[in-house]
Amino acid sequence: MNDLLRVEDLQKSFYEGGREIRVLQGLSLELSEGERLSVVGESGVGKSTLLHILGTLDRPTSGQMTYKGKDLLALTPEEICQFRNREIGFVFQFHYLLPDFSALENVVLPALIQGWEWERAREAAERLLALVGLKDRMAHRPGKLSGGEQQRVAVARSMILEPRIILADEPTGDLDPGTGEEVQNLLFQLNEERNVALVVATHNRRFAARFGRQMELRAGKLYPLQQPVF
Repeated sequence: MNDLLRVEDLQKSFYEGGREIRVLQGLSLELSEGERLSVVGESGVGKSTLLHILGTLDRPTSGQMTYKGKDLLALTPEEICQFRNREIGFVFQFHYLLPDFSALENVVLPALIQGWEWERAREAAERLLALVGLKDRMAHRPGKLSGGEQQRVAVARSMILEPRIILADEPTGDLDPGTGEEVQNLLFQLNEERNVALVVATHNRRFAARFGRQMELRAGKLYPLQQPVF
């Protein structure tokens, strides 16, 4: 496997009432193409902050970030936006689907924003929705879908621009165990079939244990877990 994303000595601080809160403290990580990585840790330890930085939704206070050898922190805001749209797919605990749009329209929208022709975007969205088991639910709005179906639409949406990395923040946190496992299997399927790197932050330790590489975020750094986490 080849290194895809590399971060070194990441520092991230927030300020509250004049007090510095150091969330990430010298964190380093290498992510390879097609790799599966789970990140566990206590609530408030900074898992979401880490994923936001890896996905360029936020910037570190200091440190280095490279993608295929390119310095991400040297890019302009416009270049960062282009990079994120092209290379990163996001799945969150809440699906963030637009309630007045159908499943198909929700998946198509990111591609249209990027300038795709309607026919190309529609065909890609239909393929993805079929892949996630929603071929017969494409015309339904989110309110007519179950929680698991809504999250499947969100996963399909994350893949429409053919990213190389999926960052998933508690993707099964709001789902019952059975439905959550279906979404887990779907993420693994996309990882295998499309060689997409998958990074998941989760409290679900059984889910985390299914990953080839398991890390714990603690005291601002990542530590490898040498044994199953459940």
